[in-house]
Amino acid sequence: MSFIADYANWFYLIGAVLFIMTLRGLSGPKTAIMGNRYGMAGMAIAILTTFFVAPAPESPVVWLIIAAMVLGGAIGIFRARTVPMTQMPETVALMHSMVGLSAVCIAAAAVLHSGLHHDSLHRFELFVGCFVGAITFSASIFAYGKLAAKKWAKTIKGGSVKPIQIILLVLMLACGAHYFLTENLVSFWAMTGVALVLGYYWIAPIGGGDMPVVVSLLNSFSGWAAAGIGFTLNNTMLIIAGSLVGSSGAILSYVMCKAMNRSLFNVLFGGFGQTAVAAGEVGDAKPKNYRSGSPDDAGFLMSNADSVIIVPGYGMAQGRAQNAVKELANTLKEKGVNVRFAIHPVAGRMPGHMNVLLAEADVPYEDIYEMDEINSDFASTDVVLVIGANDVVNPAAKDDPSSPIYGMPILEAYKAQTVMVIKRSMATGYAGLDNDLFYLDKTMMIFGDAKKVVEDMSKSINGGH
Repeated sequence: MSFIADYANWFYLIGAVLFIMTLRGLSGPKTAIMGNRYGMAGMAIAILTTFFVAPAPESPVVWLIIAAMVLGGAIGIFRARTVPMTQMPETVALMHSMVGLSAVCIAAAAVLHSGLHHDSLHRFELFVGCFVGAITFSASIFAYGKLAAKKWAKTIKGGSVKPIQIILLVLMLACGAHYFLTENLVSFWAMTGVALVLGYYWIAPIGGGDMPVVVSLLNSFSGWAAAGIGFTLNNTMLIIAGSLVGSSGAILSYVMCKAMNRSLFNVLFGGFGQTAVAAGEVGDAKPKNYRSGSPDDAGFLMSNADSVIIVPGYGMAQGRAQNAVKELANTLKEKGVNVRFAIHPVAGRMPGHMNVLLAEADVPYEDIYEMDEINSDFASTDVVLVIGANDVVNPAAKDDPSSPIYGMPILEAYKAQTVMVIKRSMATGYAGLDNDLFYLDKTMMIFGDAKKVVEDMSKSINGGH
């Protein structure tokens, strides 16, 4: 067995290569399925190597480990099979919280292990891994509550928020440094408690419009927390996997911030969430005029168009309308209409939300375009159909310097000859901002449930059948 144990790192290396191939596969919709398979194979190798090849700790309670794995796997499979797409963002946030909680629990177990001596390097690893895990846990729990619209997950605001954040950060680092220097357990627990509170105060002030970036960043934090666990357990595979998740999540957060024309620091400690809500609460005293129409009107316009661009947003997910949208696109194609989908990087409430929805409906990958690929085509497009999107098509980002989203790159739907918007009402979007697009002379508002409206459009194009 000792001979085999010498080769544990080789098996871990194979698993690490598979994880790298996973990230490569997940970088595009056409290769995503194979990427997931690489990831499952890599994880299987990691688990089997840890159980049967790597050196085992002294007197492990194997039945307890297996029981936890079986229970966790059963819960995961059940959730994966039953979760509706509208709840996917909060489900992802909840999974991030579990990784953070694991990091805290493992760090606490290592600190309490009576037979384990901690040198300075391991104390530093425990210090960093524990507070990163604690922040990830409480921040992810709040993000879950906010994405799920829980009453307890209310945005906090006021002049005292930033001073409290600074005080908590300094106190956490001070307690952690004292533990690092003295191995004082009271300081360790104090650091953990303060980190949990800091996670809440860090995320709670951030507005809803920034939640996709927050989810991406929490993904990165969960990766670094996992890497910290790997150092604590001296597990090479966990260090590599956590580092891959952490770095890829950080890169994705940067890309999304760039798509919003904002810095990561501004999102996390400035943000337009609070300002946007305030602006939405104040509102315009003078009511604005808009033009509304029916699904039949929309069907007639689209069936007589040469080109149509569909812009999906969270309203499509909320109405579970992706399959109806796919059927509408097919119906228009049968009439000779050129139909394409335009995706903004921060559309929906998590990174890639709209891409996942359209993939679930089997929309052809070649019909889906990112913002940079399709923005130049809006001016020559006959009809743009916006389904439940708000901030990502708001012209205020282009022409209103007083707008909280001014400077954010948007899908330039306002340049099309005709714009049609499906919404339940004229209420503001998730970020609390009114949309100037809705009041243009070329825009027609169509009110109702997204799925029902789209189905009625298809019927109208087919002559009522």
